[in-house]
Amino acid sequence: MAADKAILEQDDALYDEAAEVVRLASAAGLTVGCAESCTGGLVSACLTSAPGSSAAVRGGVVSYAIPVKHDVLGVPYDGLLDVPQLGAVSSECAAAMAMGARKVLSCDACVSVTGIAGPGGEEPGKPVGTVWFGIDTAPSSRTVMHLLEGDRADVRRQACHVALGLLREALMELSAK
Repeated sequence: MAADKAILEQDDALYDEAAEVVRLASAAGLTVGCAESCTGGLVSACLTSAPGSSAAVRGGVVSYAIPVKHDVLGVPYDGLLDVPQLGAVSSECAAAMAMGARKVLSCDACVSVTGIAGPGGEEPGKPVGTVWFGIDTAPSSRTVMHLLEGDRADVRRQACHVALGLLREALMELSAK
């Protein structure tokens, strides 16, 4: 648990990656947001640790519980959250979370993170470390899955790296247009 509390102190690269996202967004006049489940707000915490983040970060939604995914982000129950093969840890859920948060937060690029950080919670076909990410911008939306290794703190830390990388890529694409 102490690892989560000191995530930025233990991983200087996270701070650097977050500061780069804030710099890119600010330079392009763009804004970012997050929808987080298994990271519980860590991506947002990384972003807001960077100086100048108030100009670029619109906010974050920690949607740890299924009702929050549905009620706040608009992730549909029918055909998604109520289907065991899909559910909260799926490409479809990650896409809906990112799209819903981008709308709620009125930002240019939004990343979502949903997965199984462990130590329990694995499901058939979804071992601990299965994490889906969504990235949504006005022109495009995509998802990617990573199978991350380590304990709960390791999975959450690695998920932050992936999420920040996706935001960085999205901002570069948006600013190139």
